[in-house]
Amino acid sequence: MSEPSTTPAMPKPPASRLDLRSRSGQLWGAVRRSLMPLLAVAAALLVGAILLLIFGYDPIQAYATMWHGIFGSQRNISEVLLKATPVVFTGVAVAIAYSCGIWNIGAEGQFYLGAIGATYVGVYWGDLPGFALLLLVMFAGFIGGGLWAVIPGLLKTWINANEVVVTIMLNYIALGISSYLVTGPMKEASGYFPQTDMIADAARLPRIWLPTRLHVGVILAVILAILVTILLYRTPLGFEIRTIGSNRNAARFAGMPVKRTIIIAMLLSGGSAGLGGAVEIAGLTGRLFAHISPGYGFDGIAVSLIVNNNPLGTIFSGLLFGGLRAGSEIMQISAGIPSVLIQIIQGMTIAFVIAFGVYNILQTQQQKI
Repeated sequence: MSEPSTTPAMPKPPASRLDLRSRSGQLWGAVRRSLMPLLAVAAALLVGAILLLIFGYDPIQAYATMWHGIFGSQRNISEVLLKATPVVFTGVAVAIAYSCGIWNIGAEGQFYLGAIGATYVGVYWGDLPGFALLLLVMFAGFIGGGLWAVIPGLLKTWINANEVVVTIMLNYIALGISSYLVTGPMKEASGYFPQTDMIADAARLPRIWLPTRLHVGVILAVILAILVTILLYRTPLGFEIRTIGSNRNAARFAGMPVKRTIIIAMLLSGGSAGLGGAVEIAGLTGRLFAHISPGYGFDGIAVSLIVNNNPLGTIFSGLLFGGLRAGSEIMQISAGIPSVLIQIIQGMTIAFVIAFGVYNILQTQQQKI
């Protein structure tokens, strides 16, 4: 009978030390992810300042004007919130789809389809009781955007079509549909301009900060972000969506309905963007124009990316983009900066933000491996 080995076992680190290292690593990761958007904006503003100097403008005065355009008055703050509202909706839309492993580049088109559906109900069904009409307007926006997003979802599950290509193409189709409707079947009765008639007063969202234009839609955007976060992280459906997004083959092996879940995720994703279009109609414009969105759907991609596609985080990144848009407009008017130069600075900011957001995602994926 052989004698037991006398080789001493390697001592294990105390459990408390391992926990401390794990917690400190998680804390540092959270801090790093939180600082990324700020670093991206700072880098973009620095490059923008150099451009302003090259073209003979004072960057300090320009950025001071931008700051005043964001926080200078009650009206300015309300305009920031107004411009943040639609990009929170589209940012949540992008985050839902990404959680399921789908790149939804079509939030712009889904926003338009939601606006079209909401306008149709608000104009032609205006005799309905007030609150019922408003609910139906919101529902029409959700369904319009949701069904538009289901198209690439079906193509993805049926023939494995590339969702990026399909959603980009659908953006152009949606814009074409909008232009056709406001110049044809849904054109205002007077026929002077390419726009629809105003929706019924009962279909309008109430204002919450008079005398500004701020309406209850900003609260709806926050509620949506919270509800989607709960859905993704506290429900069985959300678990299936995130599991499929992480590893589709493993989810299929575990018996999850992969195809059905992808379609549901795209319905929710497009519905969120479409709801943003409905809120824009019912809360702000009151009617449909050919180009009602200045790019809210595309901004939503960056809004989602910089918070690592976290729906709750889109509230804060949406405020960042709302401030950027509102401040840039004031900078153009008050500081005399050419619109082309401001567009360059805005584009650089978005590009920096997206680059830092992609870096964040890649770092997170490497940690999971």
